[in-house]
Amino acid sequence: MFDFLLSKEQIKLQDEVRELVKWVPRQMILDMDQDKLQFPKEFLTEAGARNLMGCRYPRQWGGRGMDWVSTCMVMEEVGVLGYIFACVFGVGAELVCDAIILHGTDEQKDRYVKPLLAGRMFAAECLTEPRGGSDFFGTTTQAVADGDHYLITGQKRFIVGAEGADYFLVYARTDPKAKPHQGLTCFIVDKGPGVKVEYLYGLMGCRGGGAGRIVFKDARVPKANIVGRLNGALEVFNTMMIPERLGTAAMTIGAARPALEVATGYTTRRKAFGQPINQFQGVSFQVAQAATLLDASRAMIYATARAVDAGLPMNRIRRLVSQTKKFVTESCQQAAHHAMQVMGGIGYTNVFPVERIVRDLRLASIWTGTNEVMSMITAHEWYGEYAAIKAQGSRRDHELDAQCAADEQEKVYE
Repeated sequence: MFDFLLSKEQIKLQDEVRELVKWVPRQMILDMDQDKLQFPKEFLTEAGARNLMGCRYPRQWGGRGMDWVSTCMVMEEVGVLGYIFACVFGVGAELVCDAIILHGTDEQKDRYVKPLLAGRMFAAECLTEPRGGSDFFGTTTQAVADGDHYLITGQKRFIVGAEGADYFLVYARTDPKAKPHQGLTCFIVDKGPGVKVEYLYGLMGCRGGGAGRIVFKDARVPKANIVGRLNGALEVFNTMMIPERLGTAAMTIGAARPALEVATGYTTRRKAFGQPINQFQGVSFQVAQAATLLDASRAMIYATARAVDAGLPMNRIRRLVSQTKKFVTESCQQAAHHAMQVMGGIGYTNVFPVERIVRDLRLASIWTGTNEVMSMITAHEWYGEYAAIKAQGSRRDHELDAQCAADEQEKVYE
């Protein structure tokens, strides 16, 4: 951990989160991975009772009034329990709450945020549909006005927390004639008539998070439950990309950390050819690479968190968050791969938790926006920044620093 970057208040919070992590029963982790426990309500209830969720939100709504650096630290520490623990922790306390805190009414915050952060309610975000996830603006779920209510019909899938949630943050099309990004609205939908969790997925990893398909059939939602403004879901979506992707990256470090620690311990005890295998460069160099990847990931996480806290322009934030999510998730997957590799065949069994960690981490580069989408956003924003830099004309023109820079006839572009 980069404890030297944290304040005394943040160190104290870190200690509190570590106490929560020690509290979690071993059997809960095992039962979730075997799908015996479909959703860890007990864990979230305990986290809420300890006031550990949503630490960056105002105190009046149940947070601690802290910042993104604090949040990233918390997400890493929760992640060491397993990636799915951080997933369910973050979906409610970081994603759903973020939308309501930034765009909702005080009545919505009082009714939905306070009990969620206190661990008395549970929530899930409904974005992905059977027809696709990355094409968010192609949403086909419909919301039709009916007096003081809307009737929502459609399906959402791969919804983490579907099984355990008391309410859902749902994006639906409210103006079929408008351009795709101008006709969507964000709603708070209570679980009840017209809302059915129809299917729970058999996942490769990250089990026990209640991931399911939700079917809405004429679900009646009061107009008072619109988050933000009518047809204004784009504004909500844009701000939620920060907690979705930065939070995902931070918790991936935590989920990979135990793999490195287990592999380090194993390679100091396991002997071959008369000596501990960490004496062989083929082993110790892989452990060193895994440690380097996790530290590089932390450096990127904290730099990006500071950028968000500093209120940089959204185009810069989008690039930093997107490249951070891609780099960190792929680096953590590689670190876990190194951990399994140095342990050999025993690392591929359930005698050690490394095989579960490898399975769980595979999700990291898929959900909350695939890493290919992260590259697309990064490229788009970087080219825009480059154009702005060139337009300013205030920096050195590096193209001129070549011996034959004046040979314009050799500079053929088309």
